Amino acid sequence: MADLMNGKIAAITGAASGIGLECAKTLIAEGAKVVLVDRAQDKLEQLCGELGPNALPLVVDLLKPSDVSGMLARILDIAGGLDVFHANAGAYIGGPVAEGDPDAWDRMLNLNINAAFRSVHAVLPYMIEKKTGDILFTSSIAGVVPVVWEPIYTASKFAVQAFVHSTRRQVAQHGVRVGAVLPGPVVTALLDDWPKEKMDEALANGSLMQPKEVADAVLFMLTRPRNVTIRDLVILPNSVDL
Repeated sequence: MADLMNGKIAAITGAASGIGLECAKTLIAEGAKVVLVDRAQDKLEQLCGELGPNALPLVVDLLKPSDVSGMLARILDIAGGLDVFHANAGAYIGGPVAEGDPDAWDRMLNLNINAAFRSVHAVLPYMIEKKTGDILFTSSIAGVVPVVWEPIYTASKFAVQAFVHSTRRQVAQHGVRVGAVLPGPVVTALLDDWPKEKMDEALANGSLMQPKEVADAVLFMLTRPRNVTIRDLVILPNSVDL
């Protein structure tokens, strides 16, 4: 432990598993206090009990606008401040458009786009008033390279990238940094709907990363000098040809 985040307070959505959980563990190990935001109350409480006093659970349903709009006050109440907000929660849908379920698309798009943007809207005025802070998104390589087998997911991440690039330019004058980490395929629950043969092939040829590798990239982004913004950090397995 190098205490790179000593004294910092972070909030991470979708923190009960996958990339969000690994980011929480990494920041806590570096001295941060982390609010783990998720809707899975029992799992959150169990994880925070395991992670120690610097892990604070906050149950929020990101698909409920009232939950999102009230999130900042609850973060400040339990943590006493906010330096980093990581909009990490998301869902994944792949497959042919002609065979897709538009109702499932709607839920994914609401989570990946609307809920993420609403959550940033909820916390951004606080950071602007403070004249400092970091907003970070978990985006995807699909946000810069259209992926043929996941067009709806790709579209959601293109929206995230547009939001990151434009919002960063709006708030840089206030000392607030906005950036995105763009991983290739990562071993998380988001890939549960991959065909078994595709998953087996990816595991065998090393074209999947572990969440910890993304968490280490996030730590790098957050620990740059304040005059430097890592706007986009793409992280890929060597065997992915994109």
